[in-house]
Amino acid sequence: MSVKKIVNTAVIGVGNWGKNLVRNFAELSNSNLIACCDLDEKKLEKIKKSFPKVSVTKNVNDVLRDPEIDAIIVATSASTHFKMAKKCLLSGKHVFVEKPLCLHVKDVNELNKIAKEKNKKIMVGHLLEYHPAVNYLKDFIKSGKLGDIYYIYSQRVNLGKIRDDENALWSLAPHDISVILYLLNEEPVSVAARGEYYLQKDLEDVVFLNLQFKDKKMANIHLSWLDPHKIRKITVVGNKKMVVFDDMEATEKIKIYDKGADPKGKYVSYEESITLRNGDILIPSFTLKEPLKLECQHFLDCIIKNKKPLSDGYDGLRVVRVLEAARKSLKKNGVPVRL
Repeated sequence: MSVKKIVNTAVIGVGNWGKNLVRNFAELSNSNLIACCDLDEKKLEKIKKSFPKVSVTKNVNDVLRDPEIDAIIVATSASTHFKMAKKCLLSGKHVFVEKPLCLHVKDVNELNKIAKEKNKKIMVGHLLEYHPAVNYLKDFIKSGKLGDIYYIYSQRVNLGKIRDDENALWSLAPHDISVILYLLNEEPVSVAARGEYYLQKDLEDVVFLNLQFKDKKMANIHLSWLDPHKIRKITVVGNKKMVVFDDMEATEKIKIYDKGADPKGKYVSYEESITLRNGDILIPSFTLKEPLKLECQHFLDCIIKNKKPLSDGYDGLRVVRVLEAARKSLKKNGVPVRL
C-alpha cells in the first residue's frame, strides 16, 4: 500500500492575508505545517492558540535552516518578496509568494533563474486563476461561444484597506492583470496608467490602467481604495456574447448575455447597417469552492507530482512586466509605455 506523501510547510508572515494561508496549509491533508514566522509576537500568539502543534518564531533563519521544511509560503510585504523568496530558494526550499511576486522585472528573472538551478518550484499567489468562476469563463472563451474578444474592463474598488507601503496599482492590480492575461493568453503591446494621490503623498489612491493588445483588443482596469462602492467585477465583450464575472455575488458569479451588434456587411442605411441583438441572460451552474484552498492544494500537488504551477514564476513575470510599465506611465502622466 502506497503511503501518501506529505509536504512539510512553513509560513513567513501571518498578518491579514498570511493567517488565511496558515489556516489552509494547516488543514490540507497532504500538508504538515511545521512553523510560522512573524516579527509581531501578538500575531504569533494567535497562531499558537489556534494551532498548538505549530512552532512559532520571530527569526526567519529558524525556518530557512530547518532541514525538515520542504516548502515556504511568503506572505510578507511586497517590498520584501524578492529578498525573502531568494533566501528560501537558496536554502533549498520550494516557495510560494503572495502577489506581486516582486517589484522589478530583473528581480523576478533572478528568482526564476535560481529556482531552475535549484530545481525548486516557485509559485505566485495569483488567486483568481484558481477561482472556479474565472476558469468557467476561460473555458467559455476557449469554446468559441463568446466569439472574438473586443475588450475587457474590470473594477476593483472599495473604501479601504488603505496601505502606506504601496499604492493602489501594486496592491490591487495584480489580481485583474493576472486574470486578463490568463483569459487572453497573451501579453499587451503597450500599457498606459494615470492616477492621483489624495490621502498620502506619492501613493496613488486611484488608478486607471489601460492595456492595449495586438489585433485591437484592449482592457481597462479601475483601481481605488477611495470609493463608496465595493466592486469586484470583470466584463468581457465578444462579438457573439458578453460575460460578467461578479465576485461580490454570493452564488450567481457568472452571467452570460446574448447581446451584441451585428454589422450587415454592406451599407443600406444608417438605421439598417447594424442590427442590435438583445437575447437571454444565462446564469450557469457550476461548483463553487474556496479559491485559496484550491490554490494552496495546487502548490502542494505541483511539489508532490513534480508539475509546473499554473501561476509559476513566468506567470509572475508577465504580470510584473505590466506593473513596471504602468509605474513608468504613471510617472509620465499617462504616456503609453511599450512592452
